[in-house]
Amino acid sequence: MTVIVVGGGASGIMAAIAARARGAVVTIVEKNPRLGKKILTTGNGRCNLTNINACAGSYHGADPGFAAGIIEQYDVKKTIKFFEKLGISHKVEESGKVFPMSDQASSVLDVLRYKLEQGDVKVIYEARVSEIRKNENGEFEIKLADGACIKGERVVLTAGGKAMPVTGSNGDGFRLAHELGHKIGDVFPALVPLKLEGRFFKSIAGVKISGTAEVLDGNKPEAGDRGDILFTSYGISGPPILQISRKAGEIMQNGRNPVLRLNMIDSMPKERLDGLLAKRFYHAVGKTAEFSLVGLINKRLIPVLLKEAGVNNLKAPVENLSAGERKKILNILTDWRFRITGTTSWPNAQITAGGIDTREVDKNTLESKIVSGLFFAGEVLDIDGACGGYNLQWAWSSGTIAGRNAALSE
Repeated sequence: MTVIVVGGGASGIMAAIAARARGAVVTIVEKNPRLGKKILTTGNGRCNLTNINACAGSYHGADPGFAAGIIEQYDVKKTIKFFEKLGISHKVEESGKVFPMSDQASSVLDVLRYKLEQGDVKVIYEARVSEIRKNENGEFEIKLADGACIKGERVVLTAGGKAMPVTGSNGDGFRLAHELGHKIGDVFPALVPLKLEGRFFKSIAGVKISGTAEVLDGNKPEAGDRGDILFTSYGISGPPILQISRKAGEIMQNGRNPVLRLNMIDSMPKERLDGLLAKRFYHAVGKTAEFSLVGLINKRLIPVLLKEAGVNNLKAPVENLSAGERKKILNILTDWRFRITGTTSWPNAQITAGGIDTREVDKNTLESKIVSGLFFAGEVLDIDGACGGYNLQWAWSSGTIAGRNAALSE
């Protein structure tokens, strides 16, 4: 059996290894000068291999349940065992994130490349696929941009999505799948910073807080997370924002206007914070309204917060604040709302939401229901996970299952 893997990222490498283990003759076609470029960026260069909490419920898509069978066939334990055999000792950090003990993504890529070399997997570099088609003999012909043509009995399409185009993910996989008759659901950036409505963001760019962020659809909370949140010149970023950005993008894709709600002081109930503010202002008599909040929140946030609360004279004595103004300050500290106007673009996204319609793909083998012998894995499918190792687990799992089945004789 000859298997051509189109795309040499995480899922493509795993597909090639799995197909070779089943006895197939395997060739990887990669547009970059080297394999696994995106792997090197994961986990801030440390490679967040997987997450011990990864399960079917960790994934999104038009049919999130599609991921269930694939993750169950090749789960976290099997992934960790696979890498341990290759020499990657692992450690588990906060929130279940799994990293190599070396803290180097390059070590993960090194052992994967070694495995490919030991298996005599051929790799064609700097080769962009312009077309995939089946000839009259039922054989796949993969045409390259330079005019070359590669033939194989099976194809695994693992060309990625559109996130982080610097790594080679430019949407080619969607184009190739569409030309082969597959439907492509709306794609949009996920795990990405959010753009917010407001004129003051440049003045607080770089301010970091620890709090809770939620995406609201109308007044209904749809996604939330807590942790370090970073204000930017255009809006907001930080791990919690990346986690909830997928839901914001989904709401916008459906033509509605999502809202971001921030709780900047989530360490105490609102009633207790109200009492703290009252006590703080009482003991700050003689100080300005602006100075009275120094030590409670980041100093650069104070002028913005007060103006948002309707306190325009920041130098007014704090004792002149009305009960209504104090209540507005309290509400902004615990329930500050912004209209989400969009996300930043593909270069800032960690993952692609949307992709090949999974209804047209076998949920157990990842073979196309439209073109026999064609398989899919990784980000090209309409499956994406949360931040924290979940998307790499999907790449390892889906790549392995697609590669195994591509190598099987009919």
